[in-house]
Parts: sequence; C-alpha cells; structure tokens
Amino acid sequence: MEQYLNLLTEIKSKGTKKEDRTGTGTISIFGHQMRFDLNDGFPLVTTKKVNFNAILHELLWFIKGETNIEYLVKNNVNIWNEWPFQSWLEKTNQIEGLAMHSKEWKEKLQEFVDLVKKDNSFAKEYGDLGPVYGKQWRDFEGVDQLSQVIEDLKNSPNSRRHIVSAWNPKEIPTMIRSGLPPCHTLFQFYVANGKLSCQLYQRSADVFLGVPYNIASYALLTCMIASVTDLEVGEFVHSLGDTHIYLNHLDQVDEQLSREPHKLPKIEINKKDVLFDYTFEDFKLVDYNSHPFISAPIAV
Repeated sequence: MEQYLNLLTEIKSKGTKKEDRTGTGTISIFGHQMRFDLNDGFPLVTTKKVNFNAILHELLWFIKGETNIEYLVKNNVNIWNEWPFQSWLEKTNQIEGLAMHSKEWKEKLQEFVDLVKKDNSFAKEYGDLGPVYGKQWRDFEGVDQLSQVIEDLKNSPNSRRHIVSAWNPKEIPTMIRSGLPPCHTLFQFYVANGKLSCQLYQRSADVFLGVPYNIASYALLTCMIASVTDLEVGEFVHSLGDTHIYLNHLDQVDEQLSREPHKLPKIEINKKDVLFDYTFEDFKLVDYNSHPFISAPIAV
C-alpha cells in the first residue's frame, strides 16, 4: 500500500489549506491516481486496522440497491449513521445547542441508532439516506446499471461503455436533504487478456478515513464481477478529484506514516454465477496483519 502512504505524504507536503462544507477545514490537492494490481494481494491498508466486515456489508448493501441504514446498523456497521442522525435532529428540532461530537451528541447518536435497530417504522421514516449509491446502481431512472454492465461484459467484453454512474443530477437535491451526494461517482470496467480491471472516479476523497474503505470496496467489487463473468482479476485504478486530509486528522496521519506496512492479505470468494446471490458468508479475508486501529472524527 505504498501508493496510499505516498498520497498522504504528498498532501501534507504539497496540499493547499481550504475551507470546506463541514467547517472543519482541509489540506487538499486536485487530481491524483493510484493503481493496484489485484494479483499482488487484496489492497486493504495495513498501517492501521480497517474493518473489512463493514466494507463487505456496505458493498452487499449497495449491490442490493438498498438505501436505508437499518441493514447496516443491525450488522454493526456504523459508517453511515451520522448523516441521517443529523437529519433526524433537524427534523425533530433537537439540534440547537447540541455540539457535534460532544458527550451529549454521542449519547443522542446512540439513542438514534438503537431506535433504527429496534423500531422498523422509525427506521423507515428516519433511516433512509435518499436515492444514494444503491438506488442509482440498480435503478437510475429505471435502468439497472449493475445488471446491464454484467450482461455487457459477458456479451461484448471489448466495449468502451462498461460504466456505472452514481451521479444523478436530478436526484442530488434529494440526497443532500437526507445524506451526502455520491463521493465515488462513476466506475468503468475494462477487459484485456482475459482480465477485468476497474477504474473509479471519486469527486471527493477523505484520504485518512474514507479512501482505505473505497480502495478495498471497489477492489472487492472487481473480484466479484470478475467471478460472475468468468474473468481473471486485473487492476483497480483509483482516480481522485478533490483529494484531502481534514485538519483534525493530521496527528492521526502522522501516526500512520510512522508505521511500516505489512504484507497484503488475500481474499477468497465462493464462485457464484449471479452477482446478487452473494452473501456475507461467501467471503474470507486471509492473512490480514495490521497495526492497531486509529480513531478520528468524521466530518458531516
């Protein structure tokens, strides 16, 4: 994962300080690309522990076309909680005087998560993120993009149109009201010499917290689609737009850069003929050795 560590170093040394939507502030560069040969191992960051189970559950959630966090929180995946939580606070007039990440705010967040887990009607009303990734992948103005791209890969592998887009301008305002417009906006598949590669364009990249998840998620998706299309794996290419480190993550970045990376793990996947038949039990992460987890606040 030298590519990832080099990116952290480049942002720290060359980045520009910028204000941002969250009010936190960032150090940012624009336009960066990393390439990962998936035959060299599964690209899961080893200089801090990354929760692979959360990555897998989230990806299966996307693939199913789901947009409500109920499935995620019931599987102890909490990476999406804060957006619908903030929306709930606003809708129920509880946000005033509640400082983000304060003790009271964290207690209220736990209350929200517990309600989503236990109360289906509450989850239905307040747990939905709007028409985000899963909706666009499976129903972009009536088009099931994932099903279509798999059929096209099988029938016309040399096509230059193997594209799935999460960026739907018509529905961005709805996404903004309940969550976050897609950061990883578009991905394209490419077949050469019997190998499947994937390139992701990500408009906004939180390099310390989010990017390790994005790398692993799209690498895993590439492995899954290669399996159902009877192809070998090639590369995952990650192209980034606004590529940033939040100012309140700088100490954590320094800690991570002080650590020596371990050898990459491997991923074992049960063979399936249909992408949508995969379940959590079909995957096994092998030989993942990492340094300890590094905690950092998420910017909402």
